[in-house]
Amino acid sequence: MEDTQKDTIHEDTIQEDIPVEEVCETEAVDTECDVEESTSDDVIKGLKDQIAAEKEKLLRTAAEYANFRSRTEREKLSIYSNAVSDTIKELLPIADSLDRAKDASKDAPEEFKKGLEMISNQLAKTFEKLNITSFGEVGDVFDPELHNAISSVDSEDMESDTIAMVYQKGYKVGDKIIRHCMVQTVN
Repeated sequence: MEDTQKDTIHEDTIQEDIPVEEVCETEAVDTECDVEESTSDDVIKGLKDQIAAEKEKLLRTAAEYANFRSRTEREKLSIYSNAVSDTIKELLPIADSLDRAKDASKDAPEEFKKGLEMISNQLAKTFEKLNITSFGEVGDVFDPELHNAISSVDSEDMESDTIAMVYQKGYKVGDKIIRHCMVQTVN
């Protein structure tokens, strides 16, 4: 009988022990999972932060490249504009001489006048292709940004601050002034 009691007690003990072990195993697994979840959450957060930092670096690099491209484009246009204006500065005395020759050729033969006119037209077309315009005509309003007044005269026929005489035409490429116009103004 004692054996049966021992078996029963032993069976009862075993039955009670099994659920406790299962619970312990389950708790141990849950604890490990919690540790893994918190570790994986930290890893995921770290990776997301790293991705955000790399994305920020790429965006900054792209912005720097875009700025570099636009700055380079502006420099190219500036170099071209400066080269054109420097070249035109050297040609302006020739254009001035041609204008003076046209004005002085009133008594010259017709063929000579026609030749000067053709050369003048050819130079004007070249200036037009290069976007070069002349300014400063008699009767224009005096603008100190465009005109260089070298003398003044009193006149009842013209309004004050107008151009009475042009000594030398002014030229510009787009908005950039190559040479200011030398004029006489009305007081």
